[in-house]
Amino acid sequence: MTDSANPKSLPKLLVIEDDPGLQAQLKWAYEDFEVIIAGDHPGAIAALRAEAPDVVTLDLGLPPDPDGTTVGFAILDEIMSIKPDTKVIVASGHNAREAALEAIARGAYDFYRKPVDIEEIGLIVRRAFQLHRIEAENRVLSARVDQDHKVLGRMITAAPEMLRVARTIERVANTSVSVMLLGASGTGKELLARGLHDASDRRDGAFVAINCAAIPENLLESELFGHEKGAFTGAVKTTEGKIEQAAGGTLFLDEVGDIPFPLQVKLLRFLQERVIERVGSRRSIAVDTRIVCATHQDLEAMIGQGRFREDLFYRLAEIVVKIPSLAERPGDATLLAKAFLARFAQEMNPQVKGFTKEALTAIDAWNWPGNVRELENRVKRAVIMADGKLITAADLDLREPEQSEIEALNLKAAREFADRKVIRHALARSEGNISSTARLLGISRPTLYDLLKQYDLHS
Repeated sequence: MTDSANPKSLPKLLVIEDDPGLQAQLKWAYEDFEVIIAGDHPGAIAALRAEAPDVVTLDLGLPPDPDGTTVGFAILDEIMSIKPDTKVIVASGHNAREAALEAIARGAYDFYRKPVDIEEIGLIVRRAFQLHRIEAENRVLSARVDQDHKVLGRMITAAPEMLRVARTIERVANTSVSVMLLGASGTGKELLARGLHDASDRRDGAFVAINCAAIPENLLESELFGHEKGAFTGAVKTTEGKIEQAAGGTLFLDEVGDIPFPLQVKLLRFLQERVIERVGSRRSIAVDTRIVCATHQDLEAMIGQGRFREDLFYRLAEIVVKIPSLAERPGDATLLAKAFLARFAQEMNPQVKGFTKEALTAIDAWNWPGNVRELENRVKRAVIMADGKLITAADLDLREPEQSEIEALNLKAAREFADRKVIRHALARSEGNISSTARLLGISRPTLYDLLKQYDLHS
């Protein structure tokens, strides 16, 4: 059976047109598509919801405003809201240039001016179907790549430095040891702690997280260990602490270095004996909770200063995992940026489809002092504020890269770019002296002369 005999296998084209003669003409012209006809606003939206066509041709001049564009633009807005990946080709004979600009701004794929040229519109429609197919394939491929780069079920990385961290966590997940995660703010410590919990035999228990730095000292004990009714002003009922809430599961203590020294003694007792006492009670309660902690502070220095108990440190740090910064994970910034864009665009601005080449180069070049959290915030803000389909370096508030940086995507070009940069720095430091520059670079003067000539650099 051929495709023409089985129209359901053909790509779906929705034609929104109120002229019966033109409806018939367009349906006859597109034998290689399954053509669905709608002549008004309600019919168009009903067909969109029922058939989910990939491409739509839309006459902006529809009743009850056949001489204007208000109905057509209303339909366009609804299509972009309901199914933003649809390629909409709009037509109008009224103020064509202004209508075209507004239609594209609202998300239309293309525009043609009436009267209709069947061959011309046919070419536009076929290009639209081809682009839709390519974008759909790219989305599938991107999702597959993202999944390939996920470790511990949720963390995206391709950097060997981070993969080693993930392998370490996977190896200790099913043991009972306490794990300490050391890393700068924003490196994904809580995400790794959740990954450890999910990979362990405690995965069916609760994962409870608490930021010890965010809770006032006088409340932290109650948050961790719970309290009895009447234990202090405002304690109107008996309340379990985070340690009890995580019984049978995992408690993640973020910024453990901020736990007050007196409270460290009580936490040490729990780790040694696996029992707690709620504030205002003398009754011991046995609790089976695994502790995973994290900090960006130097706990060994704090021990030397008498601010952190050494015995508690060794109880918490049976396994220490050092998490690299984003700058120490080559290539991960781009992977993460694309994943964040996909998530935020779906939630907040479906017209955004990706990054410009310059934006990707700027992401690679930035050192990300705020780590993954900074990257996530910049991408989120850029998606919300972007005017076009592609996010630029300016949208990310990053420096626009030089053309040489953009082109340095193959090894030869990357090496040349690196050579140029280092030679320029050495020349500047040596104030143009060739002998001093060669010594700084660890090469001979003839070699330096050859490089200067090769890269058209001047001393």
